[in-house]
Amino acid sequence: MNRINIPNIIFLVLMILSLFWLARLMYTETPTVAKVDYTKFLSYVEANKISHITIRDDGTVRFTLKTDPRVYEMYAPWAAKNEELIKKLADQGVKIEGEKGMESSFWINILGTLIPTFLIILVWIFLMRSITGRGNSAMMFTKSKARMVKPGMKRVTFKDVAGVDEAVEELQEVVDFLKDPSKYNKIGARMPKGILLVGPPGTGKTLLARAVAGEANVPFFHISGSDFVELFVGVGAARVRDLFNQAKANAPCIVFIDEIDAVGRHRGAGLGGGHDEREQTLNQLLVEMDGFDVKEGIIIMAATNRPDILDPALLRPGRFDKKVVVDPPDIKGREEILKIHMRGKPIDEDVDVKILAKRTTGFVGADLENLVNEAALLAARDGREKVSMKDFEEAIDRVIAGPARKSRVISQREKRIIAYHEVGHAVVSTALPNADPVHRISIVPRGYKALGYTLQLPHEDKYLVSRQEMLDRITSLLGGRAAEEIVFGDITTGAANDIERATEMARTMVCELGMSESLGPLAWGKTEREVFLGKDLARMRNFSEEVASKIDEEVKKIVTECYDRAKQILIDHREQMDVIVERLLEKETIEGDELRELLRKELKEEVEKYEQN
Repeated sequence: MNRINIPNIIFLVLMILSLFWLARLMYTETPTVAKVDYTKFLSYVEANKISHITIRDDGTVRFTLKTDPRVYEMYAPWAAKNEELIKKLADQGVKIEGEKGMESSFWINILGTLIPTFLIILVWIFLMRSITGRGNSAMMFTKSKARMVKPGMKRVTFKDVAGVDEAVEELQEVVDFLKDPSKYNKIGARMPKGILLVGPPGTGKTLLARAVAGEANVPFFHISGSDFVELFVGVGAARVRDLFNQAKANAPCIVFIDEIDAVGRHRGAGLGGGHDEREQTLNQLLVEMDGFDVKEGIIIMAATNRPDILDPALLRPGRFDKKVVVDPPDIKGREEILKIHMRGKPIDEDVDVKILAKRTTGFVGADLENLVNEAALLAARDGREKVSMKDFEEAIDRVIAGPARKSRVISQREKRIIAYHEVGHAVVSTALPNADPVHRISIVPRGYKALGYTLQLPHEDKYLVSRQEMLDRITSLLGGRAAEEIVFGDITTGAANDIERATEMARTMVCELGMSESLGPLAWGKTEREVFLGKDLARMRNFSEEVASKIDEEVKKIVTECYDRAKQILIDHREQMDVIVERLLEKETIEGDELRELLRKELKEEVEKYEQN
């Protein structure tokens, strides 16, 4: 539930009262009063011109004429005692009224003036406070939007970081410098002014920066690169100046700029020439990083997953002169990260963290955190008090392929086609010596488009891929299409993504990796990158039409040979494939161990190889 903001409510009430008073003042009709003397009044009486008269007990008399809408007023306390005058007015048909005077009119007038004035002053005070407050940017465009985390607040240390041991080791010296700068100053060593954390999204770059500040117990300024740039020219540069002024006032401290590529892109590549707001902000950042001494105890840290598009001036020594690579975690790192995210959660005894780490190849820290949270949500949804291994298995499938859509109605014929398609992938992958082993087959629709899926997980993290491994991967991708053609004599649209991936992989082998026997160890084509847009636009052709034709022929040859190989494997194991399909239609999901058990007779050697690993 949102907390009630009392000052805002008071401000709203004062505004309503002030507007009400102003509206009443503007729309209240006040009659025009003309002063006359008693002699003039008597002349009007003699001429029978008076239509209405009001006699007040404070001595004032007001009257109107038959031919004039104005109100006339005079001071005549004796008029009320003049019986002859009253009788004469009555005989003329004049309407005569009496009115009680207001003895306290003086104080009422004073209050009627002071209260509205007081209301307007209060409204003005609240308005100025809201305009100049740090939470409002009406007149504070030039103020930095950096959020400062004071020492001790939400403290994060290296104990909360796992899977990036090399990065932690690199950053440990920054912590030592912030704790004891004299240790480095005595020996004449200069700490880097800026440290650039480079790595894929979700690897924990922001967490690392906060851990450095937590270990050193110093203030931590956190700002995004996009927070500098505004619509108005000059605002970004002013915010950079304000950020560094705040940092100097709180030194020693750490200033962390997340997604610095939003403001630090290569200059001159923008559509606005060299004077756009982003470049002016970058120029000011470069000047500020040159303008302070590292002995002041200010460390600038930044994070990006696109270091290739940063301006060279930003990366030169003296600015971001130290780069720390934050790689995706290996199997040991994933295990440690999972343990960190499982802290404080009721985990069942059947959960094996090592198996989970083995089955989450390619996951980064953010994926693993999401995995643990997803498993906890599944357990809570079922009303269980502990998170089991079954929850983690389902969570892995959800993260990889999306949530199951069991409500989707699929005809029996289409379900059989899907089953043969997925079993085709699985049988071919199991038969190939260099393909990743199958972990699970399912015909339960998941995510946006997946009508079924075959999950393959490697036994270990791989950093090099051989030519034969790539050929086996292409063959595995084409196993689903081959199964459809063999069994039904026709093909469907279900293999569209498989064909696209297989073709792209074959083209990469030919054009980038030099794995073509006919074209040799050469790289064909050069990727053109537009720094401003930050993505690949086209592949520049640095070869002739004749070579282009050979490239197309070689790509086609690789894909065709792999497809024929997949078809032959499925023809040889047609009986086993039919048995597995019937089991899959019955259970909807088959684990990898059960699949290999069904294929054990024909593929004993391959199965034993996988089991030994």
